[in-house]
Amino acid sequence: MWSVSAHLAMCIRVQGMSGSSYPLLCAASQRAMCMSAAGTVVGGKVEGRKGAAKESTGVKKRGVNERVRSFEEIPHTGRSGWANLVKFWREDRFRTLHKHMERTFNTLGPIYRERLGTQSSVNIMLPIDISELFRSEGLHPQRMTLEPWATHRETRQHSKGVFLKNGVEWRTDRLLLNKEVMMSSSVRRFLPLLDEVARDFSRMLQARVEKKGQGKEGRLSLTIDPSPDLFRFALEASCHVLYGERIGLFSSSPSQESQKFIWAVEKMLATTPPLLYLPPRLLHRIGSPLWIQHATAWDHIFSHAEARIQRGYQRISSSQGGRSKAGAEGGQYTGVLGQLMERGQLSLDLIKANITELMAGGVDTTAVPLQFALFELGRNPEVQERVRQQVRASWAQAGGDPQKALQGAPLLKGTIKETLRLYPVGITVQRYPVRDIVLQNYHVPAGTMVQACLYPLGRSEEVFKDPKRFEPGRWDVSREESERGGREGGGGGGGGGAEGAGFRSLAFGFGARQCVGRRIAENEMQLLLMHILLNFRLSLPSAQDISTKYTLILQPETPPRITFSKL
Repeated sequence: MWSVSAHLAMCIRVQGMSGSSYPLLCAASQRAMCMSAAGTVVGGKVEGRKGAAKESTGVKKRGVNERVRSFEEIPHTGRSGWANLVKFWREDRFRTLHKHMERTFNTLGPIYRERLGTQSSVNIMLPIDISELFRSEGLHPQRMTLEPWATHRETRQHSKGVFLKNGVEWRTDRLLLNKEVMMSSSVRRFLPLLDEVARDFSRMLQARVEKKGQGKEGRLSLTIDPSPDLFRFALEASCHVLYGERIGLFSSSPSQESQKFIWAVEKMLATTPPLLYLPPRLLHRIGSPLWIQHATAWDHIFSHAEARIQRGYQRISSSQGGRSKAGAEGGQYTGVLGQLMERGQLSLDLIKANITELMAGGVDTTAVPLQFALFELGRNPEVQERVRQQVRASWAQAGGDPQKALQGAPLLKGTIKETLRLYPVGITVQRYPVRDIVLQNYHVPAGTMVQACLYPLGRSEEVFKDPKRFEPGRWDVSREESERGGREGGGGGGGGGAEGAGFRSLAFGFGARQCVGRRIAENEMQLLLMHILLNFRLSLPSAQDISTKYTLILQPETPPRITFSKL
């Protein structure tokens, strides 16, 4: 029997995310010996069996009389999950898991099986297969439960939010939350709050450029790593929408409490992956240092949320005499917290659980894509100028209305979609089909964990024309239809296909179980980019490409430095 220390030595980083977190258990060495229906993979090369040749597109077509192949015939990366686990740990492949998945698809084709420790999954990447997966997700879609998070809630006797729930209980709570964070009427209420924070960020940056920038008066520039500021922006914006109050992170001396919250979120994210393959309850009982770090981080996150919720509750209670339903009927907006409290349909414990999850999941997953977006706009000046011109025209016509400004500048939304196509925060979206399905002519039993792998999807030539090019305009509706037609008309693809047409952009997930904070995150990022482009020209001090790493989310190996030049 392995000792606990041996288990800890084999801890790994494997998880995926979409908007909020999506767990990922995916991949083994491309160079491992793998047996499949298509042949044997030795040293990364396919030694095919007779009659097992792949289509040039990598898509196995089904002939009229061809039988559906069994689950066991799906190409795989090795039968021993523990051997794969050891190999990944030794080679530190989890940091480049997204790249490994891309290589594995290139070697084995558009579907493969993966065993890692005691976990197993089927991995897919083409929209037509993803479409079939989501059609079989059922009324109560499920993704893999993050056991470290669930164990923390249980041992601390906290209620669970919708991220950790399944079944009827999940659906009931989710429908109530949707009214406050997903519906267009709720977006209209919180959009001005996000716009206020985005404007303040731009003013703060302008003041810094004027104070520290170089160049002639009126043409000052400043080169910085904006990532710390972007994290503060994301937390400030989230707090304003969720709690209905500002926390002052743009001041010259932001509160120590808020800085600790950011630290706690980062520590929680960093300690989650190693716990995925270890028994959290055992680690809790023996007082493992890894578990203590994880639980302490969550405790601080909950403590921060508890203090904010109590203040909000007191504020709302004291004002209810004069306006019992002001927030819901057009009065002063009290934030998501206030709206949920005023409706009274969720218990205070459930409100606390869900607000805390939204806070914890809304900082890194917004701040990191903004780093990538600024980087891509900076190294693509023609694209940047095209987006800026559209933003300027829309802003001039909107009369200060942020919703009208965004509606008139679809390239902003295209910029976010294009950024997340190339750099998905969570690199998989998972589902457990409720019925048997056929993917790439292989039988996949109900209850199998199937993962849509977003990084290889977004960079596939089978799905996107010139996939390495940063082009927000590709998401224009008419252009998108034309591009899909081009991919489908090539005589073999199946990469897009009419059935899979809507499954090329999945950074926020899909359907009833898509990211509950999606509308907040999308608008938050678009508004910040809008105000930055109205006030600054972006450029890069270095033309070097950006390296990425994967821990709990996909992020830059080193945050890019951006030059902000006042317009």
